[in-house]
Parts: sequence; structure tokens; C-alpha cells
Amino acid sequence: MTLQQLQKQILELPISDRWILVQILLESLQQETSSELKKGNLSRLRGIAKGTEISSEDVEVDYVNYLTEKYQ
Repeated sequence: MTLQQLQKQILELPISDRWILVQILLESLQQETSSELKKGNLSRLRGIAKGTEISSEDVEVDYVNYLTEKYQ
């Protein structure tokens, strides 16, 4: 069955049945969308807590360089 055939049959349904169909479609879209978003968020966050070790000396040198450039 093509999309056009399905559309034609849907438009022949009583309005109450079409509203039920709309609700079913919306619920299915919301479920699929939310599960895809959850999977995408988790994959983007993987490894975020690892970080890199920065010594206090590196931070101090960077801050001194920043201040030197700022006040020249």
C-alpha cells in the first residue's frame, strides 16, 4: 500500500477515528524521538569525566602569561 492509498483511506474514516489515529501517531513519534535523543546524549557524554591532569604550575604560568598580555 502506498502513502497516497493510505491517505485516501484515512480521509474516509470518521473524524473520531482520525483523531485516535493522530494520537497514536504522535505517541509513537514521541517515543521514538525521546529514545533517539537519550542514546545520542549518552554517546556525546561518554568520556566527559576523564579530563586531563593540569599541574598547579601550569595554571600559574598560564595566569601569569594572561596578566602579562593583558596589562602590557
